[in-house]
Amino acid sequence: MGAIADNLQAVRSRIAAAARASGRDPAAVGLLAVSKTFGADAVLAARAAGQQAFGESYVQESVDKITGIADPGIEWHFIGPLQSNKTRAVAEHFQWVHSVSSEKIARRLSEQRPEALGALSVCVQVNISGEATKAGVSEAALPALARAVASMPRLRLRGLMCIPAPAEGFEAQREPFARLARLRDALCADGLALDTLSMGMSDDLEAAVAEGATWVRVGTAIFGARSAAATPGPGGA
Repeated sequence: MGAIADNLQAVRSRIAAAARASGRDPAAVGLLAVSKTFGADAVLAARAAGQQAFGESYVQESVDKITGIADPGIEWHFIGPLQSNKTRAVAEHFQWVHSVSSEKIARRLSEQRPEALGALSVCVQVNISGEATKAGVSEAALPALARAVASMPRLRLRGLMCIPAPAEGFEAQREPFARLARLRDALCADGLALDTLSMGMSDDLEAAVAEGATWVRVGTAIFGARSAAATPGPGGA
């Protein structure tokens, strides 16, 4: 598992270099290690290398991992599509949800969040590329959903998340991230206190950092390629 520590260092170096290139403080960009489909041993190896935040996409797999590892120092982020019959497990076990895309899901998370755990940090997922196969709210519907989520008890609306369509070249990669940043800024101007842009993965994190990412979601560059039997799923790569 020494390779995971080396990979983590390499990704952190990429983030730091990208931040410095755009005049940002590297400490302002959080690294979310996307551990979906990888076992507890991989999480523990990354944890031993100083990683604290981990991203998961599959509810039962993640709950088994969270309860099995039982490390209160780990911050767990749910980044995948969320069905209404799975919201309770997520509300009870995670500190963050990056993939809220409907008022119904948000309301269930709010109702099912144990009060003792404090507010659940959430991001609204925006379908920034308008892809029919991608989850997320449309840009037009975003303001109403953001205001609804912000009003719910036991939720804290932190910001926005996106998974843009793959693009070739740095400037092409930057464009959807810049658009998400503008959407966040518009919501802030409308009175919502948002501090988070969850965007960028293994292949495009430099472009995301250049446009203000505060979380980049990286799996493959840390843990290696997923097995052919594992369904990749959305959220982070």
